[in-house]
Amino acid sequence: MSKSSILLKALFVTMIFVACKETVDTSKRYVFKYDTIMSYLEKHEQYSQYLALLEKMPVSSVSETTLAQLLTARGNYTVFAPTDSAIQLYLDTLWRKGILTEPTWDGFPTERARDSIEQVIVYNSIIDGGDATLYMTYSFPTQQNAEIPLENMYDRRLTVFLDKQKNTYLINEAPMDERNFDIQTINGVIHAMNAVVAPSNSTLGHLFDNIITERREGFHVMAMLTNAIGLTDSLKQYCDFVYEDLYKRGEIPTTDEGFTTPEHRYYGFTVFAETDSLWETLIGKPALDITVQDVVDWLTAQDIYPEATHDANYRNEDNLLNRFVTYHFLPERLAPDRLVMHWNEQGYTKNTRLGAAMSEFYTTMGKRRLIQLFESPESGGVCINRFPNLNNGRRGNYRELSCDADKVGIRVGETNLEGDNNVRNGIIYPIDKVLLYDETTRNNMMRGRIRWDISAMFPEFLNNNIRMCPVLDSKHTDVWIPSNTTYPYLDGSYLSDETKFFYWTGMNQGWANYLGDETTIRGLPDMTFRLPPVPKRGVYELRYQVQSGGGKRGIVQFYWGKDPERLAAMGIPLDLRLVANWRISTSGNTFCDIGWELDTGDDDYDAEVDKRLRNNGFMKSPILYNAGGPGGSKWARNSDICTRRILLRQTMDPDETYYIRFKTVMDDPTRYIYMDFLEYCPKEVYDNPETPEDIW
Repeated sequence: MSKSSILLKALFVTMIFVACKETVDTSKRYVFKYDTIMSYLEKHEQYSQYLALLEKMPVSSVSETTLAQLLTARGNYTVFAPTDSAIQLYLDTLWRKGILTEPTWDGFPTERARDSIEQVIVYNSIIDGGDATLYMTYSFPTQQNAEIPLENMYDRRLTVFLDKQKNTYLINEAPMDERNFDIQTINGVIHAMNAVVAPSNSTLGHLFDNIITERREGFHVMAMLTNAIGLTDSLKQYCDFVYEDLYKRGEIPTTDEGFTTPEHRYYGFTVFAETDSLWETLIGKPALDITVQDVVDWLTAQDIYPEATHDANYRNEDNLLNRFVTYHFLPERLAPDRLVMHWNEQGYTKNTRLGAAMSEFYTTMGKRRLIQLFESPESGGVCINRFPNLNNGRRGNYRELSCDADKVGIRVGETNLEGDNNVRNGIIYPIDKVLLYDETTRNNMMRGRIRWDISAMFPEFLNNNIRMCPVLDSKHTDVWIPSNTTYPYLDGSYLSDETKFFYWTGMNQGWANYLGDETTIRGLPDMTFRLPPVPKRGVYELRYQVQSGGGKRGIVQFYWGKDPERLAAMGIPLDLRLVANWRISTSGNTFCDIGWELDTGDDDYDAEVDKRLRNNGFMKSPILYNAGGPGGSKWARNSDICTRRILLRQTMDPDETYYIRFKTVMDDPTRYIYMDFLEYCPKEVYDNPETPEDIW
């Protein structure tokens, strides 16, 4: 097939995709099939200022290659190219803000200030897609204010909003030209922009400072309370500059066995904030007149957190106000399409519809407590701490049957990412009810399983675009976390020098894993992780999901306790080579009966098989998800290579911090530990004589 035929076919496919999606009119777009990005821009006078910046700006601080040279070379570049009028509009804005003395390139007070703005314009406009990634409009995220998965050259993920009234996309508020977009060239795609793509370089902490200083309504009360407990300064962090420096100096090893270490170690935050209008209703005063004491008095009158201290030492984690405010914050930045992850649960079809109910459990800032983010077809969006009645029978579908009035939770509102609100390290979601970790919430959590994907344990996985990143180049699909002596990348964790912590996103692999991703710990593993808290004091099972399909699984001793330096060994070593009725190894399979049988459809008999497995310390995998990618038909429960291991049954306390350690007992670096998900299950669930634990 000739090059022209290939390009014409690509254009035809693109137009089909765009036509099928509720988006902008494509009838008057230009397509330049034989140009590079640079040659296309050079042919159009409206990009003269942008061209001048590309010819001046180096690819990075350590390269002499210019961006113009880059965009002439082979590759897959997505370019949000601002027109001359867009750049002038940006200069006008800077002038009105007092940054420029006049709205021209001569109006900058210093050369350094001009260089900084030039970098903002050009680095934010280009996404280097490597070997394969290109962002046409049909491949944009479909959820409003979701982020393009791959970072731009300013290392920011850009947000996408479809303005249906104006029939165009907004990229971080910058409107795309209604006619000139999806312009295909030999080495990429160009989207003409009517404004400069320039997300704020500010932080969530600075945003809260500005809200207070400027007496800006919307989240003024939350900003004031955050400042009162001393959290605002923490919210100004966005980058671990020690790690950044070590990486640039080559002191962080970058690759091993095809896996790549993260280039950055960013911080991020998510806050679910009551709106000022809600506080006005609750307290009966204009939001800007509400004081910290007003809120404290209201909390006290409602008998909220009665066990907390009621003094003015708001920075104390046991203080009433501190407990109230910090339960609203997570130490990871969750974009709208990342609040609840979806991949291979029953009934879910990628990018089209939800299926079985899904939950994520995260640990809050301040005093460590659990927060549940829940989403189902019936929930009307993502909800906080929602506990509906689910169709969870053996022939159910794990959809909502109903939801009691006191268990509906709080709907997560649509975030506002306009202007200064679009900060680099945080995101604010409005809520219209008061968010509390009260007795009712903790009791509801205690009545169900608390399941979390291994990658959800680590805020670093969310803040650095690691967890389930949909970008398919090896840098993003195969990630290596360095050992602690190299650098402690994962907070609250320990990885020995002999431990190789490898993570696969599993996107498009069809693996038999919960949510598709997979963690394999190679070398001679010895690792310790901090566990999430439990909601209430009680007896819990701690369970560990294993997919044992490979021939190189190992044997590991498991430890658990409060002191990470002195954890007690729990039980005998776990043989991760065991599957349904045999042990898999590189030398062949051997029979080993753990009591597993495929479901027969006879509920009583299948329940007896479940009991037999439990007596041997095993459980079948949940029926919640497919042993494969989205839309599969083989449930993990019916997979003979997937099992849950019951690691322990112990009394746990919500005020204690517990750790888990895995250490290989095999002197063989080719054997490795596999990790999928962990779960807590309270005794009243797994040992309930009236309502046995469901199979989901």
